[in-house]
Amino acid sequence: MSSELPPLRPALNFDPELLLRAQAVRVVFFDVDGVLTDGGLYFTETGETTKRFHTLDGHGLKLLQRAGITPAVISGRDSAPLRSRLAALGVTHLRLGTEEKRAAAASVLAELGLDWSAAAAMGDDWPDLPMLRRAALACAPPTAHAEVLAVAHFVTQRLPGAGAVRELCDALLVAQGRYALELEAAAR
Repeated sequence: MSSELPPLRPALNFDPELLLRAQAVRVVFFDVDGVLTDGGLYFTETGETTKRFHTLDGHGLKLLQRAGITPAVISGRDSAPLRSRLAALGVTHLRLGTEEKRAAAASVLAELGLDWSAAAAMGDDWPDLPMLRRAALACAPPTAHAEVLAVAHFVTQRLPGAGAVRELCDALLVAQGRYALELEAAAR
């Protein structure tokens, strides 16, 4: 009996139109509350904000970086738990504590020498609309506000803070021919 394992066949399928739109993406802008988290704000007795992050999403961000796609986080809030989690994931393009998300995203694009045609964005509420409307690929979790859902090219099945970000990361990896390679490498 051979000890060779058969190759894994990816189980994921995405809409071909989504995959075409995602092929040129080199940077992804993520909101935090309602995208990387479930949107709930948790406060300690001392008034400190805490957040809950999902490991699937974190691994997706790492996979993006390995594939040469830059994750960038743009949020109206800033907190120590958020900075700690992003540092642990190696996410260095941050614009925190800003309501001017379009300008913040434009500054990241300029740093990277890219334009909106190479950008995807994932958000859930009105402050994210300026990024979503300009990005080549606009994404939202299913719990996003109706106006965000109306402009999204892709709405995830997974909930925010529970794998929605990973679902987008997987779609980008599939679109750019990296998913099967990463899956096979992980399963060795």
